[in-house]
Amino acid sequence: MTIPPAIEAKNLFKVFGRNPRDAVRRLRAGQTRAQVSDAGTAAVIDASFTVQPGEIFVIMGLSGSGKSTVIRMLNGLLPPTAGEVLVQGQSVTRASAKALRGIRQRSLSMVFQHFALLPHRTVLDNAAYALEIQGVARDERRERAREILAKVGLGDRADAMPDELSGGMRQRVGLARALTAGTDILLMDEAFSALDPLIRREMQEQLVELQRELGRTIVFITHDLNEAMFLGDRIAVMRDGRIVQTGTPEEILTDPANDYVAQFVQDVDRARVLTAASVMEPAVATITITAGVRGALRVMRDLQAGAVAVLEGRTLVGMVTDRAVIRAVKNGITDLRAIVQPAQTVVHPDDPLTDVVERSVESPLPVVVVDERQRLVGVIPRVTLLAALGNVPTTTRENPVIESTATVAPGVIAETLEAVVHGATGMIGATGTIATVGRDAAPFDPRTKDASDTETAPRSTATIGGRA
Repeated sequence: MTIPPAIEAKNLFKVFGRNPRDAVRRLRAGQTRAQVSDAGTAAVIDASFTVQPGEIFVIMGLSGSGKSTVIRMLNGLLPPTAGEVLVQGQSVTRASAKALRGIRQRSLSMVFQHFALLPHRTVLDNAAYALEIQGVARDERRERAREILAKVGLGDRADAMPDELSGGMRQRVGLARALTAGTDILLMDEAFSALDPLIRREMQEQLVELQRELGRTIVFITHDLNEAMFLGDRIAVMRDGRIVQTGTPEEILTDPANDYVAQFVQDVDRARVLTAASVMEPAVATITITAGVRGALRVMRDLQAGAVAVLEGRTLVGMVTDRAVIRAVKNGITDLRAIVQPAQTVVHPDDPLTDVVERSVESPLPVVVVDERQRLVGVIPRVTLLAALGNVPTTTRENPVIESTATVAPGVIAETLEAVVHGATGMIGATGTIATVGRDAAPFDPRTKDASDTETAPRSTATIGGRA
């Protein structure tokens, strides 16, 4: 059985004035908002979108863009001049008054900007009010309200009156009332706009935590793009009554639909919006754990890389640097396991760039990106990270594991390889000189791609993007 979308808005128009239907007809014919002003004020023009269950869908725009009018059409407070709204497959637009009340009780709750609390009731009774009008028994509704108040951090203020609370606390009561109602969908109209910045940020974080815990569908109205980017799974940007772009925060930030959206997002804190997955690049300098020290040395020489990622299958084992490899050759070590070190700067694809920046400071190597099974999926060189934060376009290309050249001079690596080819164990001094101290078994010439060396895997062990 297919689960219907939580909300579907289909070609919504809302015109206030003398002749709204004529205005809609002219708007559909291509006239502008200003051109139909003699027939009425077009608040919403041909708005369509779908909200999936469990999604936070943000409608964002400046004052007068039509965003608050849209949310009032979603719950039937305002009938659309044209178009239709479906809530969990049921038409709000065509519903009778009785059916509409049922939809609101079962499916929709609303949180307002200025709290809308009953001043003569306690915090507990305000939170339980939605259940009271549904006819739920007093003890049951109060118990449920206490549970939700505890989740929003007001468990110890249940008996307080609204005028005894701060603005942030009162907004929490409004949120608790909506959650206590038990509806699947929350409509939040500029719910945090009246709060001080620090309290507002705290409420945003709490809303995200509650949504993850309770799985509610949320339609959130805001004029603050940073708030939209932080909260939204998807965002609809409105201008002059029209939706000009719908997409994920990353899509809107990196691929704005027009100049208006581009100007809107130019001052956004990109580090809080973009994730590791959005800026990572394929890891070229990788090698399997069985390739041995010689294999690592060849990859470093070929790519002029100062380190390689060591894999077992696709799983990241750790990193080896050029200096460690040179020392291993000097000491006659052939097994990579003896010199591999755990990667210090590891993030996951969904981690925000704020976390990536913190990790990048900890090591000269780039940040390594792994999935939930510790498989290497990409790397983030510092230059790529800086370009992403500064909104500087970069040329798409494959990069080694580190963005800088090798820390050991290329001549030293080449000289070491030459010694290996001729069967020498390299004794390398400060200048890179090699003294022959013995013979290796089965010398390997990298120019022949001969895989006869049992210690060293063939060239195919150097993989791209972590795939062995």
